[in-house]
Amino acid sequence: MPEVFKLGFTSFARLRGVLVVFCGDNLKFGPATKKALAPVEQVVRRAAAADRFTGKSGSTLDIVAPQDLDLPRLVVIGTGKETEPKSRDIVKLGGTAMGKVPAAATQATIFAEFAAGALKPEEAADLALGVRLRAYSFDRYKTKRKEGEERADKVEIHVACANPGAADKASARATGLADGVVLARDLINEPANVLYPGEFARRASGLAKLGVNVEVFDVPAMRKLGMGALLGVGQGSVHDSRLVVMRWNGGKRGVEPVAFIGKGVCFDTGGISIKPAQGMEDMKGDMAGAACVVGLMHALAARKAKVNAVGAIGLVENMPDGKAQRPGDIVKTMSGQTIEIINTDAEGRLVLADVLHYVNKRFKPKFMINLATLTGAIIVALGQEYAGLFSNDDKLVEQLNKAGEETGERVWRMPLGPEYDKMIDSKFADMKNTGGRWAGSITAAQLLQRFVDKTPWAHLDIAGTALGSPQTDINKSWSSGWGVRLLERLVADYYER
Repeated sequence: MPEVFKLGFTSFARLRGVLVVFCGDNLKFGPATKKALAPVEQVVRRAAAADRFTGKSGSTLDIVAPQDLDLPRLVVIGTGKETEPKSRDIVKLGGTAMGKVPAAATQATIFAEFAAGALKPEEAADLALGVRLRAYSFDRYKTKRKEGEERADKVEIHVACANPGAADKASARATGLADGVVLARDLINEPANVLYPGEFARRASGLAKLGVNVEVFDVPAMRKLGMGALLGVGQGSVHDSRLVVMRWNGGKRGVEPVAFIGKGVCFDTGGISIKPAQGMEDMKGDMAGAACVVGLMHALAARKAKVNAVGAIGLVENMPDGKAQRPGDIVKTMSGQTIEIINTDAEGRLVLADVLHYVNKRFKPKFMINLATLTGAIIVALGQEYAGLFSNDDKLVEQLNKAGEETGERVWRMPLGPEYDKMIDSKFADMKNTGGRWAGSITAAQLLQRFVDKTPWAHLDIAGTALGSPQTDINKSWSSGWGVRLLERLVADYYER
């Protein structure tokens, strides 16, 4: 992202920099767009005919230095046969529009109007959200850029709409949400030599500025709690493990909170069961679940969400030191249950087991949702389009499905059952940390379920969606910050009162 990036709302009458507008099929423009393009109407029609541009959805007409329009560039984006716009589609179009602004441009105006007319203030805010997400880049460690990659240090994006004041007010939620997604992306993209458990905890503590109560537990404190599973994962690292608990109390006093738990393995070598060298550099992102929780808590606090929410993240580094745990070791969890270590690379579930039990016992939440880049097996099953969803509660599943469809961060329910549960029974302990090759994602979820009791719970396996994220209209980063928008929508739609 540019060093100075300003995003605001303006009227349709003020045109600055590159102009980006939308049109429907057969070059249908909204009234404000027609007025703005009146001086160059014939230029646009001739260019459209020459390029066979008709306004088909996803198509683009790019006119450089249009005659009689004192602007450097005009970009027309087709929306096709327009229907009632959905939030996720408007966010996507905002990203598309931002993607058409040249890297070297210092100013641009994007019209929040379709052929049917001007967007509502909430829709203009969605458009701005897409702009902000697309503008994100993580290049702070680059000292040189290739030719064509140069971008302006200062960029101003103006979203033109019918009521700039109302749009600005409506954008408060979108701004906090964008900040939360950007925070999650930054955390995931950071290298592990910069973002180790202690530094991650320090950054999460920054949420206190927004009114979030943050507690950081060190190794002695976790040992006192009996978190043998979490501590076992990190005992081979020179960086001590941490537990961070974040509380946002925006709801009524005494009302039980909603709870979100994140796996925070800041780097995962696999431990003694070491991973292959190829691709291991991606394991700096094995804390994407924790990053999502921090980003979500930021989003909720920034808009002063009327909900009581708990975010808890277990932060460890899984290294193959002489002090590291070994296959065959048995650890005792905070719940008192014991786990035999079959494979030290099945470490995320050990971290989550202790944190889930701790949150459930201390806060007695309405529900618990954990996020984790837990298994490669979920990528085999679902690719990178859906996150795996495992749950003991049909109502929570339905809510997550609807929130996923609204935001485009989609989930797919996977099975749980006693047949799978038997696969993690151990000869020497209460359970073992892996059930073998088959149904790997399911057996991992079965282990987690043993630590939630009867509390409504969902486990999101985000290994396919959080790392090496698919490039989309609103994300060109290695990490998308997946899950922040999904869970923020879940809270907003169902749990704020």
